Amino acid sequence: MSADVPTREDQPDRPPRPQSPKTTKTRKSTKSPRGPQRSRSPKTTAPDGRPPGRWREFRIAGADFSASISVFLIALPLSLGIALATGAPLQAGLVAAAVGGLVVGRFGGVPLQVSGPATGLTVVTAGLIQQYGWRTTCAITVLAGLAQLGLSALRVARTALAVSPAIVHGMLAAIGISIALAQLHIVLGGNPQSSAVANVQQLPAQLARLHPAALSVSVLTVVVLFAWPRIPGRTGRIARRVPAALAAVAAATAVATFAGLRLDRVDLPSWSSHVLPEVPNGPVLGLFAAVLTVTLVGSVESLLSAVAVDKLVAARKDPDVQIPRARLDRELSGQGAANIVSGALGGLPIAGGGVRSATNVAAGGVSRHSTMLYGLWVAVAALCLVPVFDLIPLAALAALVMVIGMQMVNITHMRSVRRNRELLVYVGTLAGVVFVGVLEGVAIGIALAVGVALHRLTRTRITLDEREGVHRLHARGQLTFLAVPRLSRLLHQVPQGSACVVELDGSFMDHAAYEALHDWQVSHLAQGGSVEFTGRSGARIAEPAEPVTQSSTCCRPWTPWRNHHCGEPVEQPRPEQGRGTDQVRVTTGVRGGQLASGLSSFQRNTAPLVRGELARLAREGQQPSQLFLTCADSRLVTSMITASGPGDLFTVRNVGNLVPLPGEEGAEGQDDSVAAAIEYAVDILRVQSITVCGHSGCGAMQALLNTPENTPENRPASTLKTLPKSTPETPPASPLTRWLRHGQPSLERMRSRDHAWARISGRLPADAVEQLCLTNVVQQLEHLRAHPAVARALAEQRLELHGMYFHVGEAQAYLLAADGQPDERPEGQSDSTDKVFNRVAPTAFEESRA
Repeated sequence: MSADVPTREDQPDRPPRPQSPKTTKTRKSTKSPRGPQRSRSPKTTAPDGRPPGRWREFRIAGADFSASISVFLIALPLSLGIALATGAPLQAGLVAAAVGGLVVGRFGGVPLQVSGPATGLTVVTAGLIQQYGWRTTCAITVLAGLAQLGLSALRVARTALAVSPAIVHGMLAAIGISIALAQLHIVLGGNPQSSAVANVQQLPAQLARLHPAALSVSVLTVVVLFAWPRIPGRTGRIARRVPAALAAVAAATAVATFAGLRLDRVDLPSWSSHVLPEVPNGPVLGLFAAVLTVTLVGSVESLLSAVAVDKLVAARKDPDVQIPRARLDRELSGQGAANIVSGALGGLPIAGGGVRSATNVAAGGVSRHSTMLYGLWVAVAALCLVPVFDLIPLAALAALVMVIGMQMVNITHMRSVRRNRELLVYVGTLAGVVFVGVLEGVAIGIALAVGVALHRLTRTRITLDEREGVHRLHARGQLTFLAVPRLSRLLHQVPQGSACVVELDGSFMDHAAYEALHDWQVSHLAQGGSVEFTGRSGARIAEPAEPVTQSSTCCRPWTPWRNHHCGEPVEQPRPEQGRGTDQVRVTTGVRGGQLASGLSSFQRNTAPLVRGELARLAREGQQPSQLFLTCADSRLVTSMITASGPGDLFTVRNVGNLVPLPGEEGAEGQDDSVAAAIEYAVDILRVQSITVCGHSGCGAMQALLNTPENTPENRPASTLKTLPKSTPETPPASPLTRWLRHGQPSLERMRSRDHAWARISGRLPADAVEQLCLTNVVQQLEHLRAHPAVARALAEQRLELHGMYFHVGEAQAYLLAADGQPDERPEGQSDSTDKVFNRVAPTAFEESRA
């Protein structure tokens, strides 16, 4: 924000807008929730230059309104169910939901996170109510909110994310198991016990005295809950507008009401008799432990949910909406303020909810207004819909919460923990929370995580073997001083004067291990031996001091990218055994092994990192955001230049980054591959932009310059530099010759006086080749607009065209200013508009656009 405009502390989630010269210090921001993309209309400013009123700061977007309704419909039965599971007054769940929406929505640091009754604190709250009573539990909630404000002031929110995911997932799974076991008794028509162990022990007796009406309503709730999202056809699309949780509870309530079933139902007392907190009464250490438990569990749950919401928002493809990133310390202070208010008003502890927040993001919320409206709807419903709530059977709410508890035991998380060899931490945390308590179980999990980390740090496997006269020492794990005795013993088993390869398969080496390896290397080299250190991929991490000979294997998988040149490859014929078979030449030199070496390195190092993302793309199919059309030149590494990954770009490469005009590509026996790719990308993949990328030193452009007027005597010898004309006396044109004729309009455009030359911002083109490379990008963009699919997409304003030029020697990218605009000059009038390629700054992308 400019220096003459004061910063609004109550609106930090709105990105700054550049101010006009008429802006004064008393002027206040009037941006809509959609951020800076929405332009200010002339009616939003009064004649004196000031906004017409403060009411514009609270203007509600339609997307926020609809998203708040979706969140409200999901959170309402969930809030009642969590209150039922804790044993608190059912009104406490509604108070927590309303306060979470209004207070956290206004003061929190994650605009789209929706807070309410904390699912992760259900077991904790139930235990506190049984031990201290409801009014003291409300006071504990207030104290926990004060503690969260203190932690926010110390800016320790990021520290909570340092907890091992295995501990968090184990804690949530244990809480889910405890919730499911407690609610199972209500589903069967009984009452839950005080602990998970007691619930398991009393389950056989509860099964012996089933309540048929309660069980029927519960089964109906579960069936509707799972079947609702799977209704097929148009009916299903319409029905899914209503959340499954609300549909299940509504169906169970309707059946129980019209069938006249005798069941325990929701009983919301009058608000005039609502219970408020009292001064805590109990042992100081016990109260301190209770406050600490509520603070830590609620904070961790909220912060993890905030990080998850950040990822969901980042994955949402909506260029018209800019949602600020999460501010965790502010989010923690917002949660603290909400817990203070909720406890003071007799509500449950509050935390950010994953289900509610994911619904808000999926429903299209664009600002914190959606969260605040959700809290307002809950407050209105709590005051006006009490007769409707009193019809809901408790068994239906119990079945809903039981399913939610079961879903907290996430199989995907268990697989991830097992894959990362932290299953012991997960199981230990889960068992500790179920059998002892939440705080104690988390402490057990932390202790196990520390033990596992120390075990990995001290556990190193070192082996020594000999293959083809070369001794290979493989050290797998972290090399610390504890592994030095074993390392030294195996190193001294290597014979003097022999060749040795030391493969270090680990990420850490302390000073003691380094000294041991270095001293042995110096001694072994002095005795005439050779030593080579490699990593897990086989790439050297310590080059020999002597020059590399032609016969040595100096090439590695990345050296071709670095334009590295080794000696000539050595080919050794290895005939197949048996008479009458053809001999097969097997390349054993370094160049011949590049493909296999690169594939091996990919399978070992890169594949494990990208396997999950590629598996997702395989399931969901490709959804690239842009078509990238560039030259086939080997020096252009598209993914590196654009910092893109799998699934981001739909790439088409050809000699000269040419786009033949419609109807010309298929001439003279050529194929329609470029036109087919354009049609597929625009009509099928629905890409949002097309980029034509040229580059410096393009051989195709050099050939175009050296072709038409050159005589045979003046033509360069290289076929890549020449484009001979086809005459009756000469042989037919080659495929390369026919293809490069599609670039002839670019050459004519550069030589024409009706078109302004394309230039680079800050300097003139270095030579005619660079001038033609720039002009070719501009010309190919015009060819693109002639394709029917592109023309339709441009008319619908769902496609943008971009021109790009990459200078190979400078490793510098340039973007064409106003490249997506069609040429609207009258026919016959010369094009005097400059086509400028602007330098892309390394720190600010917007500086590259005009």
